[in-house]
Amino acid sequence: MAKGQFKNGTPQKDLRYILRATWTRQRKYHRDNLQIHSRIHKYQQYDSGRMMADPNVLFWLAVIAIAIVLFFDYTNGFHDAANIVATIIASRAMTPAQAVIIVGTFEFLGPLLGGTAVANTIGKFVTLGDVGAILSLAILICGLLGAIVWNLATWYFGIPSSSSHALVGGLVGAVVVSVGADHVVWGFSELIHGHVTGIVKVLAALLLSPIVGFGVGFLIKRIMGALLNRATPAVNSKLRGAQFFTAAGLAFSHGANDAQKSMGILTLVLLLGGFIPTFEVPFWVIVACATAITLGILSGGWRIVRTLGFAIFRVRPIHALSSQLTSALVILSASVIGAPVSTTHVVATSIMGIGSADNPRAVRWKKAGDIAVTWVVTIPGSAFVGIICYALLNLYLGTCKP
Repeated sequence: MAKGQFKNGTPQKDLRYILRATWTRQRKYHRDNLQIHSRIHKYQQYDSGRMMADPNVLFWLAVIAIAIVLFFDYTNGFHDAANIVATIIASRAMTPAQAVIIVGTFEFLGPLLGGTAVANTIGKFVTLGDVGAILSLAILICGLLGAIVWNLATWYFGIPSSSSHALVGGLVGAVVVSVGADHVVWGFSELIHGHVTGIVKVLAALLLSPIVGFGVGFLIKRIMGALLNRATPAVNSKLRGAQFFTAAGLAFSHGANDAQKSMGILTLVLLLGGFIPTFEVPFWVIVACATAITLGILSGGWRIVRTLGFAIFRVRPIHALSSQLTSALVILSASVIGAPVSTTHVVATSIMGIGSADNPRAVRWKKAGDIAVTWVVTIPGSAFVGIICYALLNLYLGTCKP
């Protein structure tokens, strides 16, 4: 055996090279294997794209989301207070204290007795079931913040925009920019088969209700005008007294419809967080949303009273009674069929219809046009704010996606 060789004649330096190469390959194999197992573990945490977060983190995020939902509900009531009391105050049917008691009481009863049909509609026009719990809650929070910012901005400038439009726009914007448009139930394909659902149902209700409000208001004013054609001015006191009932009906219908929108989103938060197995509105959610919107109503967005009570048409007792009756009928009917409508739209267009039935020239159509422009830009505007909120959250956290 020559020096530097093994018995089989293999040079020792070649064997050392082979061993070193083998050891290097094994080391690389183990390193790659470790990385693979690490990735498998990581994606197991996401559970096919769903991040399995620390229960404590998920719990506190859900608490934050619930608080924001209730705050939106509060701003909804705060923003829409003028819709309920504008005609009451303008016609001097009640004192502010009387209006607060009547409106507050029936606003609270509306969500308790008005069912959950609207909540089911609102809670199902976005599908986040295949999205991680943390990401889905973050999306809802961003959408709600978009709606809240829009509500506060329009309240500050005294513009009677729609909280319902703001909620839809904020959520759609946040969902589309984060997980894609396929997570929004648009409802166009279902519409072809005669089934109204998703965004189509929401937008149809929001767009048709002002038209119905205008038409019903016009008709009711003509009927009441015919019935009271020979009445003396003394009838105004009876018309003011009747507003205790119509104002209560309007407050009840507003609570039954608008509070259910927050009930639907809050229930969706609980479902996505894994706190409830199916989409069923718990009783404590109903009570919480009823309380939040009632407190908002009692706080009052009085800036908008001037716009609805005086800027569109000079409201007198017969006009106030007709507007409240019209709005209550339209909104309550929509609540029964699960259609989310805008109280702001219905009240404002009912005043326009009533004014047109009385004297079309007395309606300040320019102001009505300014309000209509605000309605048109509310959905894209709140959607843009929701997108900005998500972008800021995404920038702060580095990434919101698994």
